[in-house]
Amino acid sequence: MASLKVPTNVPLPEEDAEQLHKAFSGWGTNEKLIISILAHRTSAQRSLIRSAYAAAYNEDLLKALDKELSSDFERVVMLWTLDPAERDAFLAKESTKMFTKNNWVLVEIACTRSPLDLFKVKQAYQARYKKSLEEDVAQHTSGDLRKLLLPLVSTFRYEGDEVNMRLARSEAKLLHEKVSEKAFSDDDFIRILTTRSKAQLGATLNHYNNEYGNAINKHLKEDSDDEYLKLLRAAITCLTYPEKHFEKVLRLAINKMGTDEWALTRVVTTRTEVDMERIKEEYQRRNSIPLHHAVAKDTSGDYEDMLVSLLGHGDV
Repeated sequence: MASLKVPTNVPLPEEDAEQLHKAFSGWGTNEKLIISILAHRTSAQRSLIRSAYAAAYNEDLLKALDKELSSDFERVVMLWTLDPAERDAFLAKESTKMFTKNNWVLVEIACTRSPLDLFKVKQAYQARYKKSLEEDVAQHTSGDLRKLLLPLVSTFRYEGDEVNMRLARSEAKLLHEKVSEKAFSDDDFIRILTTRSKAQLGATLNHYNNEYGNAINKHLKEDSDDEYLKLLRAAITCLTYPEKHFEKVLRLAINKMGTDEWALTRVVTTRTEVDMERIKEEYQRRNSIPLHHAVAKDTSGDYEDMLVSLLGHGDV
């Protein structure tokens, strides 16, 4: 369900590397050439281009991009060029820093990536930052937020489709009891959410909906300003209906009050090769406007061109 438009005759990585080097040479940077190459290459192809560039010019492509580009355009190109695990590790690290703290990003990474992808993120995090993601999450959170976030980033869920319906019924009942008691940070509540497979959790929450007349997230809206409850709802949506979560992030990022470029860039770069087609369908259904039109209306210049290309509507 990716939206990336890749040309049928992709040049060799060495040729792409040479063209990128040309884009950095002479007077000014050829941003259009950078977009025409990087926005139309898969993750595997971009990795080969980075290797070819380093071999030919004895410089990391990311360093060259950092020197040549600036602002939101630089951020979208840099994030896109990173390997997915490296990118998530970078975003996770940013999310634990004081001035760029963002628990939502940690929830996204923990709950929308596959178990193996999350494991690779944690490996990349350790390789780059010489400490574990769990250490940083524990250090920069406290109370109920830590109680939820730490097991979310620590887990390695089972990924199979098998579902135990008896367990789904009993755990739906247990969740409902905890919700009724407003025991939202109860150990069992968090255990179910942070350890069950997505298939098992989906069955449990479907049973909850059918048995108790409402989706669990409706029952968690008692205090809409409580950050823990907001993150709890986000975690549940990310685990069960990720495109709905990302549609909401995009809708809030593109609004009349001003654009949240960091959120917009994060969703486009992390989901284009995963489930962007489903996100675009959800966005169209919810907002009655195609996502690429909304993005084009709210952004400009090279930043707009890069985003629109990644959404599958740029020129190849």
